Amino acid sequence: MGNDGADNSRRRFLTNATSVVGAVGAAFVAVPFLSYWQPSQKALAAGAPVEADFGKLESGKMMVVKWRGKPVWIVKRTAEMIADIKAVDGEVADANSKVEEQQPKYCQNQLRSIKDDVFIAEGICTHLGCSPTFMPEPGNTPVQGWKGGFFCPCHGSLFDLAGRVFSGVPAPTNLVVPSHYYLSGSDTKVLIGEDKKEA
Repeated sequence: MGNDGADNSRRRFLTNATSVVGAVGAAFVAVPFLSYWQPSQKALAAGAPVEADFGKLESGKMMVVKWRGKPVWIVKRTAEMIADIKAVDGEVADANSKVEEQQPKYCQNQLRSIKDDVFIAEGICTHLGCSPTFMPEPGNTPVQGWKGGFFCPCHGSLFDLAGRVFSGVPAPTNLVVPSHYYLSGSDTKVLIGEDKKEA
């Protein structure tokens, strides 16, 4: 009769000890499994905003930076280029950037930029993802009356120097303008991939 009490307390002890060991074991299995779902440091860095300084970029030229594995163009436009953009309003499909997903609100304008002379866009054609070629010189493509812009060699899509798609080409929408802002106190340093936080 006295043994039954000892057996019960031993049974409770073994049950509790087994439960504790099981819980610890489950935690050891769960931690690596859950950490697998967290993005790696490399992935976090790839999606992080990127800073670019175009201070040495000459007017009429383009530089490329990489953000999220994609090329991002920074074009320093001349006054002539800006005039050419305005001259082709009737030839582009979305002259006033009405497709809101293609650019942030602050770039939803004719030049699709914060500053008139600086254009920033993802260098990916909105048709099938090829990378268009920068062709700023008028008349430098197989298209009659070309005033300069971006030409996609894969399927012939054309974009003006504000990344606006011409009517009648395979690409359905303008080039994407990523979120970006000028860093405090600078006219040539931008942070690409993030909107400016209001103070």
